Amino acid sequence: MDEVKLDFIQHQFVFLLKDLTADATGKWGKMNAQQMVEHVTAFFKVSSGKLHFPLVSATEHLPKLKAFLLSDKEFRENTKAPSSVIGEEPLPVKTNTMAEAITALQDSIEEFINYFQDDSYITTLHPVFGELNFSEWILLHYKHVIHHAKQFGL
Repeated sequence: MDEVKLDFIQHQFVFLLKDLTADATGKWGKMNAQQMVEHVTAFFKVSSGKLHFPLVSATEHLPKLKAFLLSDKEFRENTKAPSSVIGEEPLPVKTNTMAEAITALQDSIEEFINYFQDDSYITTLHPVFGELNFSEWILLHYKHVIHHAKQFGL
């Protein structure tokens, strides 16, 4: 199961992005397509330990959050990350073009895979879900990219 989801993340999602223009708008939310790609890129950097945020969830909520993560439930439309993590407004774009943003995303996906290659049981901290191992990150990344694929009608 993880292999199918990882394949979608690594190959299919990135392929779907190639038809989006940088300024395309989603069915919900404030980000344009390039901001979304850069947002997803940053999320992969969190999973590979390159970006760090403190835990914002109360410890007693982590079991319920982990249960959601392990379920087949998707993020609801317009689900937002905590503003204490990413702010209220979309970040300005960092890359010059959509193509550069997609290349950076591909690089961050590969960094994620390589980070866990030697030890899939090590964990990195997600600011909402807590410490996650490779399999759990795959599930969360899959939910996340599916959410944004639907947001932009992919």
